[in-house]
Parts: sequence; C-alpha cells; structure tokens
Amino acid sequence: MSATPNIAPYDVMRPGRPNKNYRKITPIYWMHHCPKSGGKGRKTSKRRSPNFVDINKQRCGHCGFRVRASNWRNITIANYDGEPIGKLDGAVLERDRICGDILKELHQDLARKYRKHGVAVASMWRLFDRRQRATCLRAGAAEGLVLKHPLDPSLGAVCKFIPEWNLRDIAESSPDFLLDLLQHRATKSLYHQYQDGYDGRLGDHAFIEKMMATRNLRCAMPFHNCYSIFIEGLSREYGEAFRLSVELTDLPGPLRRAMQMYLLQSLNIIIDDILEEGSQDRKQNQPPKKSDKAVTAALSGLSAHAPPRKLALPELITSARDQKETLEECLNLLSTEPVVLAHAVNLWFFTQPELVPDEKGRRLPVHTDKYINPAVFEAAHSAIQGAAIWNYVGRLLELLESSVNDKLYRPIVLQEISNICHLEYGRVKGLFKRHVQGHSGSKWFKRLHYMLRLCQPETTATKAVDWVKKLADLHQAHPTEREKLSEGEADSLSDLAVIIGFIQDLSPVISMPSLSRKKGQMFVSRSQQLETELNTLKGEIDLRDFAVPIDNLLEPGMAEGALRALEQFVIDKTGTKMGFLYQDLVDDCFSDLRNQYEHIKAKFERKDKTEWSALPTPTTPQLEKRVEQRREKEKTRPLRSSVYEIAPSPETNPLEDLDLSPQTFTVSSSAAEVFAALFAKSEARGSVAWVAFEAAMAEVGFSVMPKFGSVFTFSPPETMAIKKSLTLHRPHQSRIEGYMVLIISRRLKRVYGWGKETFVVA
Repeated sequence: MSATPNIAPYDVMRPGRPNKNYRKITPIYWMHHCPKSGGKGRKTSKRRSPNFVDINKQRCGHCGFRVRASNWRNITIANYDGEPIGKLDGAVLERDRICGDILKELHQDLARKYRKHGVAVASMWRLFDRRQRATCLRAGAAEGLVLKHPLDPSLGAVCKFIPEWNLRDIAESSPDFLLDLLQHRATKSLYHQYQDGYDGRLGDHAFIEKMMATRNLRCAMPFHNCYSIFIEGLSREYGEAFRLSVELTDLPGPLRRAMQMYLLQSLNIIIDDILEEGSQDRKQNQPPKKSDKAVTAALSGLSAHAPPRKLALPELITSARDQKETLEECLNLLSTEPVVLAHAVNLWFFTQPELVPDEKGRRLPVHTDKYINPAVFEAAHSAIQGAAIWNYVGRLLELLESSVNDKLYRPIVLQEISNICHLEYGRVKGLFKRHVQGHSGSKWFKRLHYMLRLCQPETTATKAVDWVKKLADLHQAHPTEREKLSEGEADSLSDLAVIIGFIQDLSPVISMPSLSRKKGQMFVSRSQQLETELNTLKGEIDLRDFAVPIDNLLEPGMAEGALRALEQFVIDKTGTKMGFLYQDLVDDCFSDLRNQYEHIKAKFERKDKTEWSALPTPTTPQLEKRVEQRREKEKTRPLRSSVYEIAPSPETNPLEDLDLSPQTFTVSSSAAEVFAALFAKSEARGSVAWVAFEAAMAEVGFSVMPKFGSVFTFSPPETMAIKKSLTLHRPHQSRIEGYMVLIISRRLKRVYGWGKETFVVA
C-alpha cells in the first residue's frame, strides 16, 4: 500500500507558487498548540506554541496529535502562510448532506454485498470469459457505454473520475484487477480509500489532485465559502461541505466525493450483474412477460362501441367473486413463485415517487439498497389489500341479495357498497398514477392527455368512464400507442378499468347512492387507519439479506425467507400476521353492519321516526392496546392459515393436495398441447392463443359464452361432477402468456382439480 504524498491542497493546481490572494484564502493547515514544538515561523507563548498540521495528513509530527471526529470542530484552519482564516461553523450545505448520506449508504451496501456474495462473485468472475465480463460491465452502464481504456475521451470527464472502469483493464485483463479493486473498496473505510489506494495506486485525495493538475479536471458547481472534510472516524459528516466564514471556493472536495460515489455505485451494480450472469437459477426464472395488450381486456368492456346492457345482481356478484379469486391467485403466486415476487418488487422499487424526474430530468437519490425493504413490504401489502377489498365487495353484494326485501338493512348495505367501491377506485387510481408519472408522464406528448385526466384528483369514477372509453378507442385506432405503455402502466390501467366498469354496471342495478363521508364508513375508515399503521412500519424492516440485489429473490430459499421475515416483522410490530389484519377487518366490519342493523331495527320497532343515521364508528384504542388485543386474539385463533397468507407452509398449500376430478379427458393432440402449455411446471412457460384455448375447452365439452366486454363464461358439461362455471378475461387480440398462464392454470386446478395428467391424446 502506498501512502498519500505530502501534497497541500490546491498547490498542484497551478504552475509555480500560488498568487498572494490565493495563499491568503486557501485552507492548508489545522492550527494546533503543540507542547513539543515552537511552531512554524511564529513566536512561541509561555505555555504552548502553535503548530500546523497538514490538513490532509491530520497528524502532528511532533506530539502525535490527530484531528479526529471528537475535536475537529474546535480547531482553527490556517492558510498557506500560517495565518488563521476561520473555523467550520458546523452548518452543512443541504444538497451536500444528501450527497454525503448517499456516499455512506453506497459504501455500506457494497460492504454488505461483499460479505454475503464476495466468495461467489470471485468464483464466477474467474470463470467468465472476456465476453461475459464485458457483458457485466456494460449491463450497468447508461446505454451500455463504457470506457475502452483509461484515457478514452469518448465519454467526457468519465476518464478523469474513474479511468479504471474500462473494458481493457476489467474485461480483457486478469480477473484480479476487478477483484482487488472490489476488495479494497468494500473492506476499507472511506477515509482509508481517501488516503491510500491499493497495490501501489494513489488514494482518492492524491488522485483527484493529480487529475486537476494534469488533465484540467474542474468542478462544474463549486461550493463557495465552505470546505469538505475527510476525517478518520467521522462517519456522519464524512465528505460533507461545511460553511466557513471566509471567501473560499472548495474545488477538490466535491470532486473527491463524486469520484467515490461513482465508483462505489458502479461496483454495487456490477456485483448484481455478475450474480445474474453466473446464476443458473436466475436465468431459468426470468420474469414472465405479460402481454402488452392485456390492458384492452378490461378496456374493451367500456368501449364506446359496446352495446349497453343492464346486468342482473347475480352476474355482478359473479364478477366481484371472479375479481376476488383472480387477486387471491396473484397473491398466492406472489408468495409461492419467486419470479413473481422479484418482478413485483422491481416494479415497486423503480416506481417510487422520488424517482419521478422534475422539469430538468433530475431525480431524488433513492436507489440505494435500503429502499428495497419498503418495496418488498408494499408489494405484499398491496396484493393483500386488493384481495381483501374485493372479498368485502362480493360479500356485501351477497348480503344485499339476501336482504332484497328488507327496507331497513338495504340502505345500510348500499351506502357501504358505494363507499368501498370508491375506496377501491381511489386505490387503483393511485397505483395507475404512480406508474404513469414514472414512465409516460415523464415525457409530454399530445395523447398523454387521456391518461393524465385519469390521474387527476377531481376525476371521479363516473367522469372516468368517458376518459377510459376515449383511451380504449385511441388504443383501438392506434395500437402503437398501447404498445408504448410500460408493463406497470398496462397492469394498473387494467385494474382501474375493472373498478370503473364495475361501478358503471352496478349503479343502475342497485341504485347505488353517492359517496358519503359520514355514512357507511365501516370499512373505509378502518382500512385507512390500518394502512397508516402499516405504512409507518415499512421503513423499519430490513430484508437486505434476502432481497439485495432484488434478483437475489430468485435464488433458492431467498423469496421464502424474505416473506417469512416480513411476516415475523409484522407479527412483532402489530401482534398478528398482515393477512389476519385484513381478514379481521372484513369480519369485524360485517359484524358491525349487523349491529347497526339491529340498532335501526330496534329503533323502528319503537316507532321512532327520527331520520336514520349511521352508528358512529367504534372508537379505536391506542396503538399499544390494539397490538396487545391482537396478541391475545392470536392465542385463541384456530390453527389455520389466513386467506391472505404471504408465507404459507408447504404442507398447507391448497393447490398441492387438490384431487377434485379423478376423471380424464381424451382430446386431440392440438388440445393436449394447449393444456400441456398451461400446466407446464417448468419455469420457461410458453404461451397459448386465446382461440386455441376456447377450442380446447369446447372439445372437453364446455360451452363458451361471452358476457360483457372481454369477459367469457365457461360452463362445464352435464357429465362433469363439478357444475361450477368459470369466468375469465380474454386478452384482446392477444395470447395467454406470462402471469395469465399461471392464473388460468391455477384457477382450472382450484375449480376442477385439473392437471397435466388429466388429458390424454386420442
């Protein structure tokens, strides 16, 4: 290891000696009263003499005094001539504090990854050929552009900041070059990297000074009247710029910090890419691609050209039940298929509101590993939320159907239905906005108008119908516009269209009242309170051992471990599982609806003619008491899993033990291929044309009837023991692929007990 040369900051920036004014304002020494020295060119005092410690060495050569985290604020800074020029007042520039925090987080992330994956990374890297190394290097670069060699000027100042990050040294030379660099940056402190390089190379301080002196490296936005400090043991303020009460422009400080940030970020990324390139599990578990036309499945039901038809209440109950079952299957896939979990976490991570670019294209820095934890939390939470809401909607409609002649119960249930539908509309509208603002919304073009209208707060569910119709017609007339949607936009738009269409169909059937902020708040108020409680927890959980990098979830046992750790975290903080929180919410709301009905009924029997008013929502106890009540309830809860389980036990997986239909079907080879593709257990699942799926179902004896829009009902033949029909959404002019393959196959297995062995070629 080489020590940093004794170079004074700024001294190497210009040829010869600095000018007089430059000498007066440049911080060069820490003033220190040394008991063993008479000072440097100054008169001595009777007790102690001032000595000057090199601001970069930070050690007195006479008495061994060191500038440390405990004393740096009390030491005066002196200029080139030994004259005091002020103290740091402790006020950090706000923009600099953010950069300093990111630098330290990146170093912590790299150290953690190296401890966990260092051996595997080294083994993989040594086995890679030049092409694989180059692939890893380019994968983490913007547009795949990297330096060809250390002096390559094609990428501007990159060769002055991180010249070692080039194809020749990393991809085409010995594998030890990157591995030594990685070990140094991951195992040494930031201060050590600032002072010393590895294998005889310059430390970051001396390297930046050299670049400024020999290659004219300059800071585009210098910090005025401040100075960046790099002190050993200073973990919180390391690399941050502090204000100084003198005329001073800090040039090298921001450059040193930027250089460390760029290199640490690149190393963090290349670890992820090496693990992905070298992992067989990740290659076999690529996220299934969802059709870019799947959104039209929900939109087609709202098309302006679709003939209007008033639905019956049983049809709406079936529609709500189908949506609930679809969301429950998605939740089950999230908890059992690592590829689905990893894909969902990626979507939540990269659609954080902080990553939305402003008018100048700038984003807040929320890309470090700690932000993956909330993404895992939100992916699971959102899946449970959606399934619970549609379960509640379906049960309310069933309750409404059973109380059709009860004039007391009906208005209570109707108001609750109205409010829960608008709650779901607001939820999926927020998800849609989250995806739009990070993709299509970040670039302005004329046809974005319809999508932005759907994101506006003043766009109610009723008004949204027209905008969704216009968007559906636009996609029909200009298919390329639909293809521009990101996967997250397409999925969230589909969910938004589902609830908009459901409200449109439901309103004329049950004379649904308008949204009320006072009545029918059983579910709405409690779900909002529960969501607030859970949102306060997502920043506290640490799942980095499982989910960093995100694709590490694809490794054996990692997804299961992450979900179990998440489940245990929620239990520790709330007193029960996340699934039970929402299951109890639904059950408690139905219980309170019944109590409210009994209250109104008793009031009516007393012939009290005062206007009906809803019972006040039961007072919710304080958080500590709620947690304790949940823990007590857990002691008496039956030994069964929640219907919204995110970490199910293998032995309780309902799909593993299903054997509902022992009969087999003799089908043609084409139909057998369709079912084989649907029930394939390999990770590389294929796709099936919707027409081929319809034909295969018809061959088994099912009748296929279109209901409304893209919804089709498959009714089993009389010869089947199970008479339950199945309702599915058809991808408009597309194929069944990606998640649709998993969802349809699981629903066929859950409803009819089918599997690949059910079908025999004639």
